[in-house]
Amino acid sequence: MAVTIFTMTHKKFKEPSDSIYVPLQVGRACGENLGYSGDDTGDNISVKNCYYGELTGVYWVWKNVRTRDYVGICHYRRYFCTEEGRILNEKDYLSLLQEYDIITSKKLKLNFSYFDGYASDYNIFDLVTTGEVIRQKYPAYYENFERLVHGNGTYFANMMVAEKSLYDEYCAWLFSIFDEVEKRIDASRYDDYHKRVFGFISEFLLLVWVETKGLKVCECKIGMTTEKYETRQMKEKLADFFREKDIAGAKAYFLESLEKRPDVLMEASDITGELKIAMQVVAVCELEKQILGECVLDRMQEFDELVRYFTCLNDAVNACRLNDMQEEAVRFLQKEQVSDIAIEASARMFCTEEAEQVRVAEAVKAVRTA
Repeated sequence: MAVTIFTMTHKKFKEPSDSIYVPLQVGRACGENLGYSGDDTGDNISVKNCYYGELTGVYWVWKNVRTRDYVGICHYRRYFCTEEGRILNEKDYLSLLQEYDIITSKKLKLNFSYFDGYASDYNIFDLVTTGEVIRQKYPAYYENFERLVHGNGTYFANMMVAEKSLYDEYCAWLFSIFDEVEKRIDASRYDDYHKRVFGFISEFLLLVWVETKGLKVCECKIGMTTEKYETRQMKEKLADFFREKDIAGAKAYFLESLEKRPDVLMEASDITGELKIAMQVVAVCELEKQILGECVLDRMQEFDELVRYFTCLNDAVNACRLNDMQEEAVRFLQKEQVSDIAIEASARMFCTEEAEQVRVAEAVKAVRTA
């Protein structure tokens, strides 16, 4: 059997040299023709791209590709890869699909329930309505929907690879649900980001589908070839605020950006973790300034330098938590004389229980002053 992976894109990109990857322009009915195959031919929903995102491409593959072989979906900058970061080739896929029914992303582990996370960032009515449609149309799936929506896991990116017949079965289930949900909600007044309601919810529904069917799932690492434009833009803007030592400005910008793009801190977007570090910089510096009258930004202002500083701090705190403190971490803590505020903030990142937070923070402070 052969493998064809359709690479969803809305812009020109550097294509992988492997011929199994076939570019597919999504939303082409609403934009310029980039020269790739488009999702606006044959049976299609290309005009709904602002609400469905890459799902307009998923739909096109379902309705227009005739094969008994394996098909899959990836993105122009996101690909399934080995743990070492090499993009999978046909031999890799064929080997995995001998053992598994479907390949998709590694499950995201949230710090809250999927329901609560959705409610904080989107219109919860849309998710509740989706559940109600599933209850009515596919009652056998509803128990798992309810259980998983209050759990803390989800797949992401709508990336998957499977035999075409299984892919088609999933699409028939998914789009029949959304056909009904569309009649009951109105996303037309949402901003451009939040309009993609069906694209967001479908990531979670894939988890509901595979668990209810009892499929054997290969949760595969996803690598990114380029950083998201929005992520890079945020880092550049925050770097400007840090150079000016403008903590209030950085905080206001961060909160405003999160309001518009609540996914920006997710692992799939913040692939280097540097935006999470930047958020830590803002929080720590704000407290240091209030309590101590000075902060880290008085000593260093360059974004890369701040990232290194807080990465070293976090590594030291986590090592102390694991009772594995190395000499390099000790030297860092003693040389930099890291504030109690910064240490305590880092401890809260690694320790869920307050007692453990206190224990780790006190242990790190003792190392610092030894």
